[in-house]
Amino acid sequence: MNKKDLKEFLDTKVEQYNHPRFIESDPIQIPHQFSKKKDIEISGFLTATIAWGNRKSIINNASKMMNFLDQSPHDFVINHEDADLEKLLPFVHRTFNGNDFIQFITSLKHIYTNHNGLESVFSKNLKTQNLQEAIHDFKTIFFEINHLERTKKHVSDPLKNSAAKRINMYLRWMVRQDNHGVDFGIWNSISPALLSCPLDVHSGNVARKLKLLTRKQNDGKALFELDSALRKLDPKDPVKYDFALFGLGVFEGF
Repeated sequence: MNKKDLKEFLDTKVEQYNHPRFIESDPIQIPHQFSKKKDIEISGFLTATIAWGNRKSIINNASKMMNFLDQSPHDFVINHEDADLEKLLPFVHRTFNGNDFIQFITSLKHIYTNHNGLESVFSKNLKTQNLQEAIHDFKTIFFEINHLERTKKHVSDPLKNSAAKRINMYLRWMVRQDNHGVDFGIWNSISPALLSCPLDVHSGNVARKLKLLTRKQNDGKALFELDSALRKLDPKDPVKYDFALFGLGVFEGF
């Protein structure tokens, strides 16, 4: 398949899967339950954080997270008291437990109280127009307060060769304006051209079959290779192809 045919094929798949129907079976449905910007970005961040494993389990546990936060994530983050945090202890999703949940709420309060919120932290650290470096800086700020060492593993660091799948997925949700009602596009301070594909086993396998990716590991180097290929297909909105790669892998067994 030449480049023109590949682009036409993938563009068709983007149109097929970048559709409101996609929300029904995807974790992005959790932030779609909210209308306030800060509720959307906090619920999205927490949902993306636990987005590994079975998708139904992710959605169920992210829903439980929102219940723990009284369905008002921003208000809870800003106004919680110690007794409210103790109520989070029973939560568990795989290796992310109640103590991690409490640490995340505490760090998010720090972000919103001292750094003007999540969007501001990511956009202000775009020193070199490289979102992967901004993710590294975000992790530093997220854990600059007193924290549990074990919780740091739940925020990826691209500068340690991580593909940072969950944070890149979250950034797609917040930054990309798809005009189809799936991605939110509520962060206008970051260009969609800078986004990276959320590289996981599904998108990685499909990308290799389509010769967009040669590296075998789904790591930071593979992400750079895939990003480079996707930006040649659409420099302004390269991460739209996440819908095509993921859809082909999950729904079509490509």
